Amino acid sequence: MKHKNAYAVILMFVFCTFCKNQGKSDLPKDSTKSESKDLITITSKESSASFFSVLEHRKDNLLFGGVENVVFKSTDGGQTWQDISQGLPENLQRDSFFANEGGLYLHAGTRIFHNEPNYATPFWEQEAFRDNHSSVAPGKRGIVAYNGDGQFLQKINGTSAWSPMYTNFQGKEVRTLFESEGGAVFVAWNNGLFKSTNSGKTWKEVHNGGWVMKLVESNGVFLATSERGILRSTDDGENWDLVISEGGVGIAVEVINDGFAAITFNTSSLTRRVRTSYDGGKSWQPIDDGLPAQASIASIIQVGESFFCGHPAGIFRSSDKGKTWNLLLPSVKNKVFNLFGSGNVIYAIPRNGGC
Repeated sequence: MKHKNAYAVILMFVFCTFCKNQGKSDLPKDSTKSESKDLITITSKESSASFFSVLEHRKDNLLFGGVENVVFKSTDGGQTWQDISQGLPENLQRDSFFANEGGLYLHAGTRIFHNEPNYATPFWEQEAFRDNHSSVAPGKRGIVAYNGDGQFLQKINGTSAWSPMYTNFQGKEVRTLFESEGGAVFVAWNNGLFKSTNSGKTWKEVHNGGWVMKLVESNGVFLATSERGILRSTDDGENWDLVISEGGVGIAVEVINDGFAAITFNTSSLTRRVRTSYDGGKSWQPIDDGLPAQASIASIIQVGESFFCGHPAGIFRSSDKGKTWNLLLPSVKNKVFNLFGSGNVIYAIPRNGGC
């Protein structure tokens, strides 16, 4: 009997200790050098579970700490990160997302969620959405929604109405849409790129030979990720040339201060390479010598004077234009962070393989 009582006391002690520690949040340890002692800032009880906790209900409040429904946000150059997932639905399937000066936009099913960069606490505005349009992109007059069948809708800024647009576009398998500073519209699809200079009344093909994905523009130079690498145009998108081609595809391209940054896949090393250009995309210099070589590097952005890289090991920052890198935030269960900048705010979304 004495043994049974002692055993019961031990069990009670273990159970109480476990319950006491449930509110604590411990980040996974990483041997890589870190610039920040506090890798994440806990801003509310609801978001403090830890990276590896599961979703659960508590009196109609959803707690988000699981890897399927997380969005992180930093307002101090990556020194601290806030989990802003609270307010998003369970089992969120992020069909598409983008960030601009207005903040982060997530499209999931029949709703669009929006977080403004100046929100101090996790808060998402949401609105109903046409369910047969699977992707969203920023437009000059408002958000543009589109699907693979070449159907487009636009939400006019300041309204809740969605209106059909580009109804004369006859292409299929649409991958993205881009509006240039000069007013031209580009639609990328699985076999090339279409352009319109009259608000979509007529279209012409300006590139063929494989898919085109993301387009950016700076000082009259256009760059695009493609099936064969990174494309470049200096005549308003009329003609395109390969400027980075290593046998693999173009992964990402971004505008940075006075130049561009890009990620491509190298079929010889079977890794993704990160480069920058400061002459309008003519020549490119690698900036990934300080990063662990990997085949799933997802994103490269500049916020302020620093570069940020979404890497399988986590989020890295460089304050010397890529000469050296330091780990800021470890990865979440082998997912790779997709990074987006909105002014001085950084959004990070973990995804499988970074895609």
